[in-house]
Amino acid sequence: MSSIEEQRKTRIKKLKLLKSKGLEPFPSKSSRELTLAEAAEKFSELENKGGAKWLAGRILSIRGQGAIMFLTLFDGTGGFQILLKKDVLGVEKFDLFGSTIDIGDFVEAKGKFFTTQRGEKTLEAHDWRVLAKSLRPLPEKWHGLVDEETKLRKRYLDILSDPAVRQIFIEKNKFWASMREFMIRAGFLEIEMPVLEPTPGGAEAEPFVTHMKALDEDFYLRISLELPLKKMLVAGYEKVFEIGRIFRNEGISSTHLQDYTQMEFYWAYADFEMLLDFIEKLYQHVIKETFGTLKIKFKGEEMDWSGKWERVDYLPLFKENTGIDLNKAEDKDLEKYLDGRKVKYQKFAERGRLLDLVFKEVRKEGIVWKKKKLAGPIFLINQPVELEPLAKRNGRNPKLVERMQVIAYSMELGKGFGELNDPLDQRERFEAQMKLREKGDTEAQILDEDYLEAMEYGMPPAVGFGISERLFSVLKGISVREGVVFPLMKRKSSN
Repeated sequence: MSSIEEQRKTRIKKLKLLKSKGLEPFPSKSSRELTLAEAAEKFSELENKGGAKWLAGRILSIRGQGAIMFLTLFDGTGGFQILLKKDVLGVEKFDLFGSTIDIGDFVEAKGKFFTTQRGEKTLEAHDWRVLAKSLRPLPEKWHGLVDEETKLRKRYLDILSDPAVRQIFIEKNKFWASMREFMIRAGFLEIEMPVLEPTPGGAEAEPFVTHMKALDEDFYLRISLELPLKKMLVAGYEKVFEIGRIFRNEGISSTHLQDYTQMEFYWAYADFEMLLDFIEKLYQHVIKETFGTLKIKFKGEEMDWSGKWERVDYLPLFKENTGIDLNKAEDKDLEKYLDGRKVKYQKFAERGRLLDLVFKEVRKEGIVWKKKKLAGPIFLINQPVELEPLAKRNGRNPKLVERMQVIAYSMELGKGFGELNDPLDQRERFEAQMKLREKGDTEAQILDEDYLEAMEYGMPPAVGFGISERLFSVLKGISVREGVVFPLMKRKSSN
């Protein structure tokens, strides 16, 4: 078999041959009258009326010999069979097709519709034109590319050759579209917030930094949508949300990306119980609209997302899975747990960071609740205040906060909380975070004076919630990288 470069040279020769015959290999206009899906849908009418129509698409297969050829076209809406016959097209047009056209080329054909003896819907071409000459051969096996790295680097080929991959992004579109529709129907206003920020905030994550020449200032790519949206509550909006990209300079895994889509909303005058009820309805709507069912399998484990979800308190669940009673435990008890599992942590790490690391280990091993492996979905609620610098304290126990995590398949698939609107309390928590940064914790939150000033003008009681595309990838049963069209990858060596 000839190399790709040899095939490329051959195809360029064919392109030149087309030009020598006075044909433009890349015309600016197509005569297409029907999509291939429309041709299949209206086939009976088209066949009976007998009128000629133009169809267009990429050639996925060519078969036949001598005076007859069958093509399979694909245009993104569907596929359709085209028949070329020498006695219908004429010798010159038939032979020109055979000598210049390859699998992968875009062509259009005009002809009449008929059904073959095998019962296949077909267009018998009376004329054809080239629309775009492909210079590289498509993958030979139409079940898709084999090498995983090639699949991700050349996703356009993966999507073209594998219908299952194509379906991922159709469903992902439904996922975000149904979420946006639900939020707008519930009275939320969608507002776009800046991607570049002078101070990154709203999450514990290391940001990307860039420099703006026009202002001669460093800016950060946002790590969350939270703080600017909450300023909109100060501005007087009651319900706001955004679906947008965020960026975190952290590790790659099957559930983590550096840039990804997230939805966050903030809802003034709502309380924590209202938030939980709203989230149940939101998830159930989006899952049903995207996948047609509320029973979803992940790694062989089926989960029913319908009905009321159990509310589970963080402290007893933590104790059951670790043996550590957080009402009595000291930081050294958390360190001992991590040491026993050889989990690395910074020696200056304080309670919040240690708790986060321990719970990640619990999730990795599989969460147990009431002596059974926890399936979910559940709301994990009432976490220690050290875990959430932006959440309101629990009215019954100020050592806890009004935070909830949607937990399913032992993973966090969304997080929300009663929003802290006390600017003095918020300043104290930011200052505690800054002390952690001074010790070397690059993920600790940065004190944001602009946000604190906004809070001091008065922020109404509110709840908020964030959900990323991780939920889609889990529901679809794929890694989060598979759910991204062009995931970031290490550049290939030039050597």
